[in-house]
Amino acid sequence: MDGTGERFSRGWSVERVLHATARGLLPHSILRHITPIYYKLNQWRFRILPRPYIPQVSTICHARRVREGFFERYCQGKGIDIGYGGDPVTPTVRGWDIEDGDAHHMPGIADATYDFVYSSSSLEHMDNPEIAVRRWWQILKPGGFLIVSVPDRDLYEKKKTLPSRFSLDHKHFFLLDQDDPPDTIGLVQLVKRVCPGAEIVEARQHTDGYTDRDPPDGEYFDEVIARKGLNSENRDTAE
Repeated sequence: MDGTGERFSRGWSVERVLHATARGLLPHSILRHITPIYYKLNQWRFRILPRPYIPQVSTICHARRVREGFFERYCQGKGIDIGYGGDPVTPTVRGWDIEDGDAHHMPGIADATYDFVYSSSSLEHMDNPEIAVRRWWQILKPGGFLIVSVPDRDLYEKKKTLPSRFSLDHKHFFLLDQDDPPDTIGLVQLVKRVCPGAEIVEARQHTDGYTDRDPPDGEYFDEVIARKGLNSENRDTAE
């Protein structure tokens, strides 16, 4: 045994205890000011120190993805994991997080650079998901795969309007294929709106190991995988 399961259990438990303690002890008026400070500190912290392994969505989903052949189908070649948070989807993927720059614009990344672009549990943190996904589509090579996974609103939040019960940095909720204004975006609809010529290869809700706790165990994610046509050309969609 390589110790991954033990590290996952220990790390995940520590994260839950810290978050639960902060929510229990500090009023919302203080927490909402602490959250942006925390992310700003991390922006500089991880420019100096390497990110530690922190088990997150990629670890939670790994066993199922191996069973389903996910990596063989969608994660071949040169890839980037946007918002990886110390838990890269594959060992060789490039990790991109807050210390690397604004994920809305991916500064320094040329169009049509990657064979697959992966992002999990980061889109809900974006001020403007449309700008972000549009840009991720641009850095994807023709023939490549865009893979976006987000917490499902009804499995995770169990409420329809912001703020999030678990993260004050969540700026949007998501459902798989249904917009529900003002706070909820349909992931399929979003990809179709901003990714020219996208072929939706998979659109699924994943619930392996799900238990109805707060926050839940297991998978509680909506995932869309879109293929970029071989003849696709990036369009000038600058905002």
